[in-house]
Amino acid sequence: MNTRTLLNTGIAGTVVAALCCATPLLVILLGAVGLSAWVGWLDYALIPALVVFLGITIYALSRRRVEAACCIVPGHAEANAPGEGR
Repeated sequence: MNTRTLLNTGIAGTVVAALCCATPLLVILLGAVGLSAWVGWLDYALIPALVVFLGITIYALSRRRVEAACCIVPGHAEANAPGEGR
């Protein structure tokens, strides 16, 4: 998977999970549609989702750092060829 896509997925998932954990957004939405009985189970789903998406974000950032350190330019074979360009 592309590092940029992985990073975007991790950040978006983290933001959504954090918003739903920190604000009563899901409580209001579930109450409005008559599913307020599920509110008690939100912590069992949102906290692990937040941890997973934070892990994806950290992994993507570390992968990006390794690619930058190794001078890897994805999709540019001519920039990675040894002995050329200098």
